Amino acid sequence: MSSMERALRGKRSLFIGRHNVGILLFLGLLLPLVACGSENQASNASNGKVLSVVAGENFWGSIATQIGGKHVSVKSLVSSPSGDPHDYESTNDDARAIAQADYVILNGAGYDAWGNKLLDANPSDTRKLLDVGKLVGKKEGDNPHLWYNPTYVQQAARQITADYKAIDSADASYFDQQYSAFEVALKPYLDKITEMKSKYTGVPIGISESIFMYMTDALGLKVITPEAYYTAEANGSEPPASTIAEFNDQVTKKEMKVFILNVQTIDNSVKNLQQQVAKASIPVVEVSETVRPTNGKFQDWQLAQLDKLEQALSQSHNS
Repeated sequence: MSSMERALRGKRSLFIGRHNVGILLFLGLLLPLVACGSENQASNASNGKVLSVVAGENFWGSIATQIGGKHVSVKSLVSSPSGDPHDYESTNDDARAIAQADYVILNGAGYDAWGNKLLDANPSDTRKLLDVGKLVGKKEGDNPHLWYNPTYVQQAARQITADYKAIDSADASYFDQQYSAFEVALKPYLDKITEMKSKYTGVPIGISESIFMYMTDALGLKVITPEAYYTAEANGSEPPASTIAEFNDQVTKKEMKVFILNVQTIDNSVKNLQQQVAKASIPVVEVSETVRPTNGKFQDWQLAQLDKLEQALSQSHNS
């Protein structure tokens, strides 16, 4: 090979090497742009419509969240595990949330009348409302603890799904899938109710107020507490003296196998009964008006309470 040929080959190699480096540099700049474009496309694909949902209470809020999934943002106004929700006073933040909401869910039946006032004060032609009380045929003066009725819970879940689909029809199939998943999640709770009813129908129990009445009916339990007593307690009024005496007599004679206590509404009358129940060694099962823990799921909360009730009934039944 001549010196001239070697020189030409060296120049060609240098050119090719530089050319390859240029290509690599170009690709190095291009790939991040392609990757970035892919991320933006994926991000845009997942940024579907998000509905602003306000639930009066976190038991309905939990169900609304599970059915709505990634296409909803749910705010529950009443969620505190302490205090009586019947005495809740709305805030400016509540009014603002309802004014901006696409969808509002209220318990109804007089339980959250403050919610209706906020709706009236913030009218909207586009906002959709679900009043669970009206849905299930209950009005003010009826037992408002509708979330303790498994049939009403299922009705409300179906209506929430239908409302989501009406508001956001583009994501209808997604909401159907979410509802199906919620049905599966609800099954252990429903199965537990069926199982307990087969074992404990007719067993006499006492209650501090009407919160658990729908569930006692579903379980087939026999509430022996005087109606005037638990109705007065539910309404925040003083029970008649005769009903207090009758209740104390039932406790003394151990006529009730279990005492169900609403831990969020305990007045002096209930405190006195608690003492009597403790002396008689009657099992106490605590229930609450709002979901516990506050960020928990409706069905998990309900199932945990039912498990405790079953343990108490079993203990009393075998003693």
